[in-house]
Amino acid sequence: LVIVTRLATRDLHKPISILFCNLAVSDLFTSFSGFWISVLFITNPDVTIFGSRDMLAPYALYTTSILSTIYNQVSIGIERYLAVARSMRTRFRVARHHSMAVVFISWLLAFLLGCLPLMGWNCLRAERSSSVLYSPFCVNYLVFITLPNVVLAFLVPLFTYLRIIIILRKRKLRMQACGQATSTYKSAETQVARTSISIWLLALVSYAPFLAGVIFDATNRRCHTDLYPGAYIFRNCTAMLITITCLGNPVLYTLKFRALGAKLKALRCLSASRVRAI
Repeated sequence: LVIVTRLATRDLHKPISILFCNLAVSDLFTSFSGFWISVLFITNPDVTIFGSRDMLAPYALYTTSILSTIYNQVSIGIERYLAVARSMRTRFRVARHHSMAVVFISWLLAFLLGCLPLMGWNCLRAERSSSVLYSPFCVNYLVFITLPNVVLAFLVPLFTYLRIIIILRKRKLRMQACGQATSTYKSAETQVARTSISIWLLALVSYAPFLAGVIFDATNRRCHTDLYPGAYIFRNCTAMLITITCLGNPVLYTLKFRALGAKLKALRCLSASRVRAI
Protein backbone atom coordinates (compact mmCIF):
# COMPACT_ATOMS: atom_id res chain seq x y z
CA LEU A 1 0.00 0.00 0.00
CA VAL A 2 2.84 2.40 0.78
CA ILE A 3 4.55 1.69 -2.54
CA VAL A 4 1.32 2.04 -4.55
CA THR A 5 0.36 5.24 -2.74
CA ARG A 6 3.75 6.83 -3.29
CA LEU A 7 3.76 5.91 -6.98
CA ALA A 8 0.16 7.01 -7.52
CA THR A 9 0.66 10.45 -5.94
CA ARG A 10 3.94 11.04 -7.80
CA ASP A 11 5.59 12.06 -4.55
CA LEU A 12 8.90 10.38 -5.30
CA HIS A 13 10.63 13.66 -6.15
CA LYS A 14 11.13 14.22 -2.41
CA PRO A 15 14.24 12.60 -0.93
CA ILE A 16 12.41 11.32 2.13
CA SER A 17 9.71 9.73 -0.06
CA ILE A 18 12.37 7.71 -1.88
CA LEU A 19 13.61 6.39 1.47
CA PHE A 20 10.06 5.60 2.59
CA CYS A 21 9.33 3.70 -0.61
CA ASN A 22 12.61 1.80 -0.36
CA LEU A 23 11.81 0.88 3.26
CA ALA A 24 8.47 -0.51 2.08
CA VAL A 25 10.29 -2.57 -0.57
CA SER A 26 12.63 -3.97 2.10
CA ASP A 27 9.68 -4.87 4.32
CA LEU A 28 7.98 -6.55 1.35
CA PHE A 29 11.07 -8.68 0.67
CA THR A 30 11.31 -9.57 4.37
CA SER A 31 7.72 -10.78 4.39
CA PHE A 32 8.20 -12.69 1.13
CA SER A 33 11.33 -14.46 2.34
CA GLY A 34 9.67 -15.27 5.67
CA PHE A 35 6.74 -16.78 3.76
CA TRP A 36 9.20 -18.83 1.70
CA ILE A 37 10.79 -20.23 4.86
CA SER A 38 7.33 -21.00 6.28
CA VAL A 39 6.39 -22.97 3.16
CA LEU A 40 9.61 -25.00 3.48
CA PHE A 41 8.76 -25.69 7.11
CA ILE A 42 5.25 -26.87 6.18
CA THR A 43 6.45 -29.15 3.40
CA ASN A 44 9.54 -30.49 5.20
CA PRO A 45 9.97 -29.42 8.86
CA ASP A 46 13.29 -31.25 9.29
CA VAL A 47 14.91 -28.98 6.70
CA THR A 48 14.42 -25.89 8.86
CA ILE A 49 15.67 -27.72 11.97
CA PHE A 50 18.66 -29.73 10.78
CA GLY A 51 19.45 -27.52 7.79
CA SER A 52 20.20 -28.29 4.16
CA ARG A 53 21.39 -26.61 0.98
CA ASP A 54 17.77 -25.71 0.20
CA MET A 55 17.73 -23.30 3.17
CA LEU A 56 20.69 -21.20 1.99
CA ALA A 57 18.75 -19.15 -0.57
CA PRO A 58 15.70 -18.26 1.59
CA TYR A 59 17.87 -17.51 4.62
CA ALA A 60 20.17 -15.34 2.47
CA LEU A 61 17.19 -13.39 1.10
CA TYR A 62 15.79 -13.06 4.62
CA THR A 63 19.11 -11.72 5.93
CA THR A 64 19.47 -9.33 3.00
CA SER A 65 15.98 -7.93 3.54
CA ILE A 66 16.49 -7.40 7.27
CA LEU A 67 19.84 -5.66 6.66
CA SER A 68 18.26 -3.42 4.03
CA THR A 69 15.48 -2.52 6.48
CA ILE A 70 18.02 -1.58 9.15
CA TYR A 71 20.04 0.56 6.74
CA ASN A 72 16.86 2.30 5.56
CA GLN A 73 15.79 3.08 9.12
CA VAL A 74 19.21 4.55 9.85
CA SER A 75 19.12 6.58 6.62
CA ILE A 76 15.70 8.01 7.43
CA GLY A 77 16.90 9.09 10.88
CA ILE A 78 19.97 10.80 9.40
CA GLU A 79 17.87 12.52 6.71
CA ARG A 80 15.46 13.86 9.33
CA TYR A 81 18.37 15.15 11.39
CA LEU A 82 19.91 16.93 8.40
CA ALA A 83 16.52 18.43 7.52
CA VAL A 84 16.27 20.02 10.97
CA ALA A 85 19.94 20.94 11.45
CA ARG A 86 20.36 22.43 7.96
CA SER A 87 19.29 25.92 9.02
CA MET A 88 21.27 25.72 12.27
CA ARG A 89 24.79 24.47 11.52
CA THR A 90 25.19 23.17 8.05
CA ARG A 91 24.07 24.24 4.58
CA PHE A 92 24.03 20.69 3.28
CA ARG A 93 20.70 19.77 1.75
CA VAL A 94 19.65 16.22 0.97
CA ALA A 95 18.66 16.04 -2.70
CA ARG A 96 16.99 13.34 -4.73
CA HIS A 97 20.24 11.97 -6.11
CA HIS A 98 21.58 11.65 -2.56
CA SER A 99 18.63 9.48 -1.59
CA MET A 100 19.04 7.38 -4.73
CA ALA A 101 22.71 6.87 -3.90
CA VAL A 102 21.82 5.86 -0.34
CA VAL A 103 19.26 3.35 -1.63
CA PHE A 104 21.79 1.84 -4.04
CA ILE A 105 24.56 1.61 -1.43
CA SER A 106 22.26 0.14 1.23
CA TRP A 107 21.00 -2.59 -1.10
CA LEU A 108 24.50 -3.31 -2.38
CA LEU A 109 25.87 -3.66 1.14
CA ALA A 110 22.88 -5.75 2.21
CA PHE A 111 23.30 -8.11 -0.75
CA LEU A 112 27.04 -8.47 -0.21
CA LEU A 113 26.66 -9.30 3.48
CA GLY A 114 23.44 -11.31 3.15
CA CYS A 115 24.69 -13.50 0.29
CA LEU A 116 28.02 -14.44 1.87
CA PRO A 117 26.65 -17.96 2.72
CA LEU A 118 25.80 -18.46 -0.96
CA MET A 119 29.37 -17.49 -1.83
CA GLY A 120 30.84 -20.16 0.43
CA TRP A 121 30.61 -18.94 4.04
CA ASN A 122 28.32 -21.76 5.18
CA CYS A 123 28.62 -24.89 7.29
CA LEU A 124 27.29 -27.58 4.97
CA ARG A 125 30.53 -29.51 5.47
CA ALA A 126 31.60 -28.17 8.89
CA GLU A 127 28.94 -29.33 11.31
CA ARG A 128 30.93 -28.39 14.41
CA SER A 129 30.65 -24.66 13.75
CA SER A 130 27.14 -24.90 12.31
CA SER A 131 24.34 -22.87 13.86
CA VAL A 132 21.75 -24.86 15.78
CA LEU A 133 18.88 -22.45 15.16
CA TYR A 134 19.75 -21.42 11.60
CA SER A 135 21.54 -24.36 9.97
CA PRO A 136 23.44 -24.44 7.64
CA PHE A 137 24.60 -20.93 8.56
CA CYS A 138 27.83 -20.75 10.54
CA VAL A 139 27.77 -19.33 14.06
CA ASN A 140 30.66 -16.96 13.35
CA TYR A 141 28.80 -15.59 10.31
CA LEU A 142 25.67 -14.90 12.38
CA VAL A 143 27.72 -13.13 15.03
CA PHE A 144 29.55 -11.13 12.34
CA ILE A 145 26.25 -10.03 10.77
CA THR A 146 24.06 -9.56 13.83
CA LEU A 147 26.10 -7.75 16.48
CA PRO A 148 27.31 -4.67 14.51
CA ASN A 149 24.05 -4.20 12.60
CA VAL A 150 21.81 -4.47 15.66
CA VAL A 151 24.04 -1.98 17.48
CA LEU A 152 23.77 0.27 14.41
CA ALA A 153 19.98 -0.03 14.46
CA PHE A 154 19.87 1.02 18.13
CA LEU A 155 22.55 3.70 18.44
CA VAL A 156 22.29 5.76 15.24
CA PRO A 157 18.51 6.43 15.47
CA LEU A 158 18.96 7.18 19.17
CA PHE A 159 21.61 9.81 18.38
CA THR A 160 19.76 11.39 15.44
CA TYR A 161 16.36 11.70 17.13
CA LEU A 162 17.87 12.96 20.39
CA ARG A 163 19.77 15.59 18.42
CA ILE A 164 16.55 16.63 16.66
CA ILE A 165 14.79 17.03 20.01
CA ILE A 166 17.71 19.03 21.42
CA ILE A 167 17.78 21.34 18.37
CA LEU A 168 14.03 21.96 18.54
CA ARG A 169 14.22 22.66 22.27
CA LYS A 170 17.05 25.17 21.76
CA ARG A 171 15.03 26.95 19.10
CA LYS A 172 12.00 27.03 21.36
CA LEU A 173 14.01 28.54 24.22
CA ARG A 174 15.56 31.08 21.85
CA MET A 175 12.15 32.18 20.61
CA GLN A 176 10.81 32.36 24.17
CA ALA A 177 13.67 34.68 25.05
CA CYS A 178 12.66 36.90 22.14
CA GLY A 179 9.02 36.87 23.27
CA GLN A 180 7.77 34.99 20.21
CA ALA A 181 5.27 32.13 20.00
CA THR A 182 6.71 28.63 20.34
CA SER A 183 3.65 26.44 19.77
CA THR A 184 4.94 25.10 16.45
CA TYR A 185 8.30 24.11 17.95
CA LYS A 186 6.61 22.54 20.97
CA SER A 187 4.29 20.50 18.72
CA ALA A 188 7.18 19.33 16.53
CA GLU A 189 9.26 18.40 19.59
CA THR A 190 6.40 16.36 21.04
CA GLN A 191 5.81 14.61 17.71
CA VAL A 192 9.50 13.73 17.32
CA ALA A 193 9.67 12.42 20.89
CA ARG A 194 6.62 10.19 20.44
CA THR A 195 7.75 8.89 17.07
CA SER A 196 11.33 8.21 18.20
CA ILE A 197 10.13 6.34 21.29
CA SER A 198 7.81 4.23 19.12
CA ILE A 199 10.64 3.46 16.67
CA TRP A 200 12.94 2.51 19.52
CA LEU A 201 10.38 0.24 21.16
CA LEU A 202 9.58 -1.45 17.85
CA ALA A 203 13.28 -2.03 17.15
CA LEU A 204 13.83 -3.31 20.69
CA VAL A 205 10.93 -5.76 20.49
CA SER A 206 11.96 -6.92 17.01
CA TYR A 207 15.74 -7.22 17.05
CA ALA A 208 16.64 -7.78 20.72
CA PRO A 209 15.12 -11.32 20.85
CA PHE A 210 16.86 -12.20 17.59
CA LEU A 211 20.16 -10.94 19.02
CA ALA A 212 19.57 -12.97 22.17
CA GLY A 213 18.96 -16.06 20.01
CA VAL A 214 22.22 -15.55 18.14
CA ILE A 215 24.14 -15.13 21.41
CA PHE A 216 22.49 -18.29 22.74
CA ASP A 217 23.37 -20.06 19.52
CA ALA A 218 27.01 -18.98 19.78
CA THR A 219 27.37 -20.10 23.42
CA ASN A 220 25.40 -23.33 23.10
CA ARG A 221 26.97 -26.60 21.95
CA ARG A 222 24.08 -29.01 22.39
CA CYS A 223 22.44 -31.06 19.64
CA HIS A 224 19.31 -30.13 17.74
CA THR A 225 17.25 -32.82 19.43
CA ASP A 226 18.22 -31.59 22.90
CA LEU A 227 16.81 -28.14 22.16
CA TYR A 228 13.63 -29.31 20.47
CA PRO A 229 10.99 -27.87 20.68
CA GLY A 230 11.58 -24.93 23.04
CA ALA A 231 14.48 -23.26 21.21
CA TYR A 232 12.75 -23.54 17.84
CA ILE A 233 9.52 -22.08 19.22
CA PHE A 234 11.60 -19.12 20.40
CA ARG A 235 13.22 -18.89 16.95
CA ASN A 236 9.80 -18.80 15.29
CA CYS A 237 8.63 -16.11 17.71
CA THR A 238 11.61 -13.92 16.80
CA ALA A 239 10.69 -14.31 13.12
CA MET A 240 7.12 -13.26 13.91
CA LEU A 241 8.37 -10.18 15.75
CA ILE A 242 10.47 -9.16 12.75
CA THR A 243 7.39 -9.58 10.55
CA ILE A 244 5.45 -7.32 12.93
CA THR A 245 8.18 -4.73 12.33
CA CYS A 246 7.38 -4.88 8.63
CA LEU A 247 3.76 -4.07 9.48
CA GLY A 248 4.66 -1.35 11.97
CA ASN A 249 7.15 0.54 9.80
CA PRO A 250 4.53 1.97 7.37
CA VAL A 251 2.46 3.25 10.30
CA LEU A 252 5.39 4.82 12.14
CA TYR A 253 7.29 6.27 9.21
CA THR A 254 4.77 7.00 6.46
CA LEU A 255 1.81 8.16 8.52
CA LYS A 256 3.56 9.80 11.46
CA PHE A 257 6.33 11.47 9.49
CA ARG A 258 3.91 12.92 6.95
CA ALA A 259 2.55 15.30 9.58
CA LEU A 260 6.00 15.72 11.10
CA GLY A 261 7.51 16.62 7.73
CA ALA A 262 4.96 19.43 7.31
CA LYS A 263 5.90 20.78 10.75
CA LEU A 264 9.62 20.65 9.98
CA LYS A 265 9.03 22.42 6.67
CA ALA A 266 7.14 25.17 8.51
CA LEU A 267 10.02 25.49 10.96
CA ARG A 268 12.54 25.88 8.15
CA CYS A 269 10.36 28.59 6.61
CA LEU A 270 10.23 30.39 9.96
CA SER A 271 14.01 30.19 10.28
CA ALA A 272 14.51 31.48 6.75
CA SER A 273 12.16 34.42 7.33
CA ARG A 274 14.02 35.33 10.53
CA VAL A 275 17.33 35.31 8.65
CA ARG A 276 15.92 37.64 6.00
CA ALA A 277 14.57 39.96 8.67
CA ILE A 278 18.00 40.14 10.30
